[in-house]
Amino acid sequence: MKVAILSESEADEAAIRILADGVLGRRTEPPLGPAFRMRGRGWPTVLNVLPAVLAHLHYRSDADGLIVVVDSDLSPIHAQSHKEPGQADMSCRLCQVAEAVAVTRDRLRPVPGRAPLRLAVGLAVPQIEAWYLVGIDPHMNEATWTSGQQFGTFIVRRETLKRKAYGTDRPSLEMETERARQHIERIVRDGHLPLLESLFPGGFGALANDLRGW
Repeated sequence: MKVAILSESEADEAAIRILADGVLGRRTEPPLGPAFRMRGRGWPTVLNVLPAVLAHLHYRSDADGLIVVVDSDLSPIHAQSHKEPGQADMSCRLCQVAEAVAVTRDRLRPVPGRAPLRLAVGLAVPQIEAWYLVGIDPHMNEATWTSGQQFGTFIVRRETLKRKAYGTDRPSLEMETERARQHIERIVRDGHLPLLESLFPGGFGALANDLRGW
């Protein structure tokens, strides 16, 4: 299966592919066709380039699917109620991505012999490093972060997550990629995908549900 991945860093994208393969139970590979190049990353860039990425994959590649994962940071956590008609929360980043996808898809012209691109969207709460630490740090879960948002007390602060995951808060891209891959390989190998989904039901659960629908 040819799957493109769009996230906030190349390191995250490498880990997300391993994660997706674990959920799907099969290996994926990048699509053929001209590569879509981006300068800079982070949440605003992902949202801004998403329409162009969708059009590029639709018209100029052999991609079967696209996975989009972004960090929630201080934005609201995605809730099941957001999927109800008229209940999307446009301060929720997952809802914003879903809206951008829907608007862009309406504008794409059919390509003869080409099936619609499959989409899977996830929200890492508060950052994807929290996913990497599942099975290591018991404080890594959406409930802890939600409680911290409500009461202004964070058991795990965002600025400590990189240090916990990589051993430094300023890893090189090479180190970040290698450590991210190692964490996700451990989670998949040790059978912790159900645990990851139970601890992060709004963000990882949404991604896993989309992937299982493929």
